[in-house]
Amino acid sequence: MKLKRMVLFTGLATTLASAAPASAETQFTQAALFNIPEANQGVAVDKNFFYAIDNQTIAKYTKAGKFVAKWQGAASGPIIHLDSGAVVNGKLYAAHSNYRRFPLTSSIEVWDTQTMKHIGSHSIGIGLGSLTWLDEHDGSWYGAFANYDKTGQTPSGASTSLPYASEPQLGKVSSTIVRFNADWQVVEGWVFPAALLDSFGDMSNSGGSFGPDGRLYITGHDNTEVYKIRFPEAGSLLEVEETIPASVRGQGIAWDPSQHGMFWGVIRATDAEATQGVSNKVVSFQTNVPKRDPKDWLKDAYRFKP
Repeated sequence: MKLKRMVLFTGLATTLASAAPASAETQFTQAALFNIPEANQGVAVDKNFFYAIDNQTIAKYTKAGKFVAKWQGAASGPIIHLDSGAVVNGKLYAAHSNYRRFPLTSSIEVWDTQTMKHIGSHSIGIGLGSLTWLDEHDGSWYGAFANYDKTGQTPSGASTSLPYASEPQLGKVSSTIVRFNADWQVVEGWVFPAALLDSFGDMSNSGGSFGPDGRLYITGHDNTEVYKIRFPEAGSLLEVEETIPASVRGQGIAWDPSQHGMFWGVIRATDAEATQGVSNKVVSFQTNVPKRDPKDWLKDAYRFKP
């Protein structure tokens, strides 16, 4: 199957960017855009390739947009709903959940990026919500457990009136970003400020990736913007340091580890667009985010623990 590579991106980019404030200090300048059908949930990236992620699919492409290989899960599972992913040492780690069935369960699934074979799984089981992203930073793994105001389903798939959340009475308010230890046990956690939760609508935090400056950048589910996050000096409430306009539609994101300041995201086609034959897209941006020495990260209010 031939996929049409798109490099120019005009009307849609203008529409998306205009939906967010124009006062951001951080600038995202589009570098490339590709029609990638599998880019429904997110994108991961390494030195030579990007990996488009869908619920039960991971497709490998060159950075020029040429299809290389695909892993396809069975429609019946056990892989149900993949979200964001991160490539570390030749392995693609992906956040996975049973979204939108009760009870909320999550796992970390692992692929060999060379062979595209599924090589590992760690079940979190019933936990703090649905795991939507994970990324390795400064010797630790971080991730988000999303909870929603959108209603969930019974284990058999029947609709309910309950918010899809580990604590339905709280809904998306109980969403949290966490730090894991080497055994994938949660050792720290933080919550989102009310204004950011409001921007998520009835959904939650979908993507997250640490930039070259040591900061955490996250996305909502559909928002055409990226949020630069500051961890608090005390307490558990995260801070939004900057809201950055970006021609993405939420979902999984990735900072490129091999190209300084290069940021990757997806533009998921709406239902109306999909019926008209519009494809999901992977988009990359050159940014003005500086590279900082890890020794400097602890000198400011941005909080990390070894």
